[in-house]
Amino acid sequence: MKIIITGNMGYVGSSVVSHLRGALPDATIVGVDSALFGHCLTQYMTPERKLDVQVFRDVRDPIEDVLSGADVVVHLAAISNDPMGLRFGDVTKEVNQSASIRIAELAARNEIKRFVFASSCSIYGFADGAARSEGDALNPLTAYAQSKVGAEVGLHQIAVDSEMHVCALRFATACGFSGRTRLDLVLNDFVASALSTGRISVLSDGTPWRPLIHLNDMARAIEWAIVRPLPANECFLPVNVGSDEWNYQVADLAAAVRSHIPGTTIEINKDAQPDKRSYRVDFSRYKSIAPNHQPRVSLGEAIRDIRDGLLSMNFKDAEYRQSNLIRFNVLDEHLRSGRIHSDLRWSAIDRYSEKSPSKFGVVLRTSAG
Repeated sequence: MKIIITGNMGYVGSSVVSHLRGALPDATIVGVDSALFGHCLTQYMTPERKLDVQVFRDVRDPIEDVLSGADVVVHLAAISNDPMGLRFGDVTKEVNQSASIRIAELAARNEIKRFVFASSCSIYGFADGAARSEGDALNPLTAYAQSKVGAEVGLHQIAVDSEMHVCALRFATACGFSGRTRLDLVLNDFVASALSTGRISVLSDGTPWRPLIHLNDMARAIEWAIVRPLPANECFLPVNVGSDEWNYQVADLAAAVRSHIPGTTIEINKDAQPDKRSYRVDFSRYKSIAPNHQPRVSLGEAIRDIRDGLLSMNFKDAEYRQSNLIRFNVLDEHLRSGRIHSDLRWSAIDRYSEKSPSKFGVVLRTSAG
């Protein structure tokens, strides 16, 4: 089996590569990434060592040669959060929506049977009342969420028009420690703040709902999408990936972190304007169709994982929100230095520098294992 993973050098991709190498040891695994965040390592060994091949390429560039002979495409590549989507709105749509659709078209043309798309529960937006299931109306509030909806619409049509099966995994908010950890995610941020400052500042009034999932359980869901039997009458499957038990209010997350990092104080902004990004999600479909790949990591285990991972780095930086552990800062530094253009492509002058391993299409063979 040959598996293509786009966006493998990101926060989630780093864990997915490691998991798939263990779960599918005989597979040929190829990573495709422009390496914008390649230097943001939070573990000593690079995750790419477990690949067979690493291709340094922007997913907006021609990719058909990489897809040749593949059985599965796992499409993770994206402009990945709301602040980046706000500043780089056009690029977010171009990468998350247009490039996703184009890669799926190429995959179908190359007779690839499975396309696994990393979507998001954020497409439900503000969803008051009952937990949202896959058949409910979507209410994307940000450029990131809107691009995921647009991609799903396009992917659905490709699946209908071809023999390729598309599985859109609508992931809950990620958390956990990886080879390229991000601290611009709610639980990761709370743990980092508690460790470095002794306090957690909740910018909202603490009432918004967030479904969460640990990286390891995201990787297990991707494994399921790769190996699951394909129903004959199904071409496109959207599925919420997470656990009903992991629907939490933000204030409860802060309290859980405090219980694992004694001495932490919590500050909640009771006067904050209501946060419209509040939604609970129904994960019953995933529980029904993927009983052997259900989330295993508990909230407490996730907090300890983040805590212990940061401690292994000797993390003490109270100003971490200004560091490269925040993805927006990485892009901002690339722009200020001239390494990338405003469209988030590497600049020509940086094409062969150590900070730009993308080299516009270089292929690196690694030692998998």
